[in-house]
Formats: sequence, structure tokens, C-alpha cells
Amino acid sequence: MGRCVWYISKYVGIPDASSAGGRGYLLMRELARRDIKSVIITSDSNQLARVPVLDQPYVLTESEGVRMYWVRTLKYQVAKSVRRILSWIDFEWRLWRMPTKDLPRPDVVVVSSLSLLTVLNGLRLRRYHGARLVVEIRDIWPLTIVEEGGFSPRNPLVLGLGLIEKLAYRRADAIVGTMPNLQAHVAEVLGEPRPVGCVPMGVDERLLDEAEPLPVGYAEQHIPAGKFVIAHAGTIGITNALDTFLDCARHFKDSPRLHFLVVGEGDLREKYMRDYADVPNLRFAPRVPKRMVQSVLARCDLLYFAVHPSRVWRYGQSLNKVIDYMLAGKPIVASYTGYPSMINEAGCGSYVPAGDVDRLQAEIQRYAGLPAAELTTIGERGRAWLLQHRRYEVLASDYLKILFPDPTDPVHHRP
Repeated sequence: MGRCVWYISKYVGIPDASSAGGRGYLLMRELARRDIKSVIITSDSNQLARVPVLDQPYVLTESEGVRMYWVRTLKYQVAKSVRRILSWIDFEWRLWRMPTKDLPRPDVVVVSSLSLLTVLNGLRLRRYHGARLVVEIRDIWPLTIVEEGGFSPRNPLVLGLGLIEKLAYRRADAIVGTMPNLQAHVAEVLGEPRPVGCVPMGVDERLLDEAEPLPVGYAEQHIPAGKFVIAHAGTIGITNALDTFLDCARHFKDSPRLHFLVVGEGDLREKYMRDYADVPNLRFAPRVPKRMVQSVLARCDLLYFAVHPSRVWRYGQSLNKVIDYMLAGKPIVASYTGYPSMINEAGCGSYVPAGDVDRLQAEIQRYAGLPAAELTTIGERGRAWLLQHRRYEVLASDYLKILFPDPTDPVHHRP
């Protein structure tokens, strides 16, 4: 009959060079290549990836050997809204009612956050099909909305999600996260340790050769030649913690050599442009399609990202932004206080404490003083490490050990 895996998440898309994400799809594609029946059950309300327009409640398609079961759900525009929660509930209701006669019977059911509510359907499906249940955590909820969303720990939504989270950690046959120190969080929630696997974000090699050149005049207008360019590429919003970077740019506003570049759009872009209009060597460049991001990063010398101080980072990070940066083969500096991963493992950059402008200034000066050959060596270490450890072919092998563990290995068995 062959082994079968159902991967259920409200937010999965088929990635291409112009869209973000796609980790779940790329993992399941690798399983399909190994003759494992691979089914993804997802919705049409993913705003960051390519999804079909559905004219029926349920639509079954196939892509690269992966069966995609699309569920039509309530749409929303604002992430922090009641309508988003209603869309979660709508997905779970339709998941409970969905016909499965055209799907192979699963040996393993993976439920991947978000939405955390899918854990309840996962428990039901495990019992009905006699399958293993694997809970995958890509965002630690409700901790994230308490630490970064401003929700009170006593908010009814937070309390409800907390109960589901604890149920998931206690009842799942296996737990896997994209962050390397999730096991510490699970132990805090349960009051006792449980084995937790880590399968982080990866790089899709198929997209490496699909990078497109920038529009005519883009580089000439926004990325001056002969300067040491420090860049942040991505959304310009409250969660991106760019104030530290921009304050640092103001400190160096009289430097003839340093140029600070912010590439992207977002809620705070216009405000930042007004507030930092006095910084002549700071440029806000418009966002480019995903397929052109590498063409921007290739013209920079040092790449930057930041996070706000938060308990969420105690458990590590696995950000798509870091994947893009390492793939560009450039040194990285991050304003980040938390469990280190990737950058330190690859030796391709450094961390400074989140929010510490003085330390960031010193680190930028240090990189700017390094010989070009040394900067190249540092950046190439990151790219080489990424391609060795974060290809989806490698990550799928790690995932298989969690999905179908060795029965003689007690580590993967529920207590």
C-alpha cells in the first residue's frame, strides 16, 4: 500500500520565484519523491503565497506528486482582526466536514501552526484513522501575541489558545518546531520535558537560478557605487524593529563612505522617511519582487535584521529573511537577543543586543574596516553552510525520522 502523510495547515502555498514561504509544500514534495503518498490540506486564504481561486468548497489538485486539497474559507485583509479568527474557525468547521473519499488513508497526520485550532481536528483524525499525530510549531502561540501583539495573558483568546497548546504538547505522538530551542518552551508549558524535533526553514534550490535582474535604473538610483552599503530588505513595520538601524544611520550621517539602505514597503515607511529625512546617506528603496531580492542583496556589503526584545526569541529563530541573506553570500549583523542559530553556526556574521544602538555602531564600523577579501570569505561561509544543511532534501530526511521513527528508539515515543 505504501506510507501516507497528511500535512494540514491553513497557510500553505505552492512557492515560486515571486512568492514567499512554501516550506510545507517543499517538504511534502521531497517525501513524494521518496514514494510516500503526500497530501496537503490547506485553505485559499494565504496572502503570502500562490493559491487558486476556488469555485467549490473543496478542490483537489496535484503538483509534483503532491495532492493539494484546497478548502475555501472566509477571507480577511488585516492580520490583527476578529475576521482572521473567524477565518480560522471557518477552516476548522470545513475541515471537520470535508469529504475524504478521494484521499489515501493517512499513516501520519501532521498539523502545523498556524492555526493552532487545527490541533483539535488532528486529534479527531488520529483517532478515526488510527494514525500518528505530529504537531508542528512554526509560530509559538499564544506567546507571540502576548509578547509582540500586546494581548493580555488573561485575554480569553490567549487563555483558550494556551489550553489547546498544552493539549497539543501533551497528546501528540511527536512534536517538531522550526526553532532550535522549542524543547525548552514545551517543558515550561507542561512542567516536564518532552522530546522535540527541529526541522527549520530551508532553501529551495530550484529558485536559485530564477533570480531576475533589477529594473533599469534601480541600482543607480538607490545603491551608490563605491560606498559600503548596509542593507535591510523586507517589510517596514512595527515588528521589524528598524528604529535601532535608523538611529545608527543618523549617527553616521556625516560618513562619506557608509550608505544605509532600506528596501521594502510597510505601515511605517512614510513615517520613517519623514522622521529621518535629515540623514543624507539613508535611502528608502521600493520593494522588489521576490525573484529580484538576490539581485539587490548582491550589490550590498553588509546585511541587517532586527527583532524587538521578546521571550519568543529564547527558543531561537528560523526566519526566511536569514535564509535570503545567507544565500546572498554576504556578512550579516543582527540586533537580536535570544537563542542563537544559523548565523553563529555558519560563522557568517554576528549578533548585537536588540535595541543597542552603540553596539550596532561599533559592529558596523568593524565590518567596514575589514578587507574586501575577508568580507567575501565570511559571506561565502554562510552560503556554503546553508546549501549543506538547509536544502529541503536534507530537511526531509530529518523529518522522516520524526514521522516514521525507529520503533526501537524510545526517544520518539509518547511518555
